[in-house]
Amino acid sequence: MNTRALITAFDAYLNRMLELDLVSHIPPRVLPVSTTPPGDFEFLFHREYAKIGELLQPGKRQRDEARGRIRSLLAMEALVTDEVEVSEKDIDRIEKAIRVGEEPAVVFPRLISVGTASEGDGVTLKVQLVKKEGAPIMYVGGDDPAAAAAIREVDMRKKFHMRASDLARKLKMTEPKANALRQHLRIDEDASCFHAFEFGKSKFPCFSDNAHRQMKAALDGGLSIDDVWRARKAQLAAQ
Repeated sequence: MNTRALITAFDAYLNRMLELDLVSHIPPRVLPVSTTPPGDFEFLFHREYAKIGELLQPGKRQRDEARGRIRSLLAMEALVTDEVEVSEKDIDRIEKAIRVGEEPAVVFPRLISVGTASEGDGVTLKVQLVKKEGAPIMYVGGDDPAAAAAIREVDMRKKFHMRASDLARKLKMTEPKANALRQHLRIDEDASCFHAFEFGKSKFPCFSDNAHRQMKAALDGGLSIDDVWRARKAQLAAQ
């Protein structure tokens, strides 16, 4: 199923960017896939979960392999959300939950919301991983002892770890110019880039790596910081 999904994504990319069809350029027998449609994602997920349980049985001595499979399932949460972090604490918690017989839906609620959409057959079969509606949601903190670890709140201080001065320094420009660029790109309006921490009556604006990526991409794409700076100064003067 994963191979089919990868080929589908690559074929779609070729078609979108180069207007090429993968099947027209590679003999059908070369494609490393079966002509039989793959199993349902939910079935494959439950089978993998059961396999991990078998590897963790007493006397198996296959704990490392089981933990590797747990890590892979955690990484697959990226199909549902961009903010995925896999830690040893998560793996430990899930290993413990599987050992005591917790249900897959309790331990990996996000993966329960993933399914497959198949179209066609033979070498033209297309497989896409899709998000199903109605996902059960439960949030746990990074240090929460609860068994379910698949949905966890990312430490906001780790995500938004840069102050305005840090961001400017990383972009190798003065803080006023970095601020002008932020306003031009509306970085402070993007929840994935900006967060203001509040401690009492004080507010501390902080930025994520995503803010740095967007600003750097704009500069690398030809945006002139001098033009942005002049426009910002004119705007401030008009006010």
